[in-house]
Amino acid sequence: MSAQLQTPQTPGTVHVFTQRFSSTRKGARLARLLALRQLDEWGFPYRSAESDTVAAIVAELAANAATHGRVPGRDFEVRLTRTAHAIRIEVADTFTEAGPPTDPAPVAPAPDSETGRGLLLVAALAARWGVTDRLGPGKTVWAEVDTRVSSSEPQCR
Repeated sequence: MSAQLQTPQTPGTVHVFTQRFSSTRKGARLARLLALRQLDEWGFPYRSAESDTVAAIVAELAANAATHGRVPGRDFEVRLTRTAHAIRIEVADTFTEAGPPTDPAPVAPAPDSETGRGLLLVAALAARWGVTDRLGPGKTVWAEVDTRVSSSEPQCR
C-alpha cells in the first residue's frame, strides 16, 4: 500500500448574520447599525475600511428596500456572509414589480434629479454586485466587498 501525499486545506469558516427589518426608514437605519455591530464582532472594527464600505452599501440597499421594495405588512431581510476573502451583503424584499436595473454600470441620473444615485454608489464601492430572484416573491440585491486577508480568524460571538 503506498502512502499518498495530502495537501492541507485552508480553513474555510463562513460566518452568517441574517435579520429581518420593518420596511421603514427606522428599519433601514437599524439594519445599518446592526451590520456595523456584526462586522465589529467579526474583527472589522468601527471606522475600518471594510466597516465603512459595508455600512454604506447596507444603508443604501436597505433604504431602497424600505422605499422602493416596500410591500405593506412585509419586512425586508439583510444577510451578511463573511468568508475568508469577502463580505457578501444581500438585501431581499418581497416587491414583485420591476426591480432595480441589473446593468453592472448604472446610468447616472440627470444633474438636477434628487434620486437615482444609490446603485451608482453600490457599484463604485462593491467589488461585485447584482440582482437575483429570491425564493418566494421578490428579489435580492447583493454586493460583495473584498477583505484584506487576516492571519487570525475573527471570533464569533
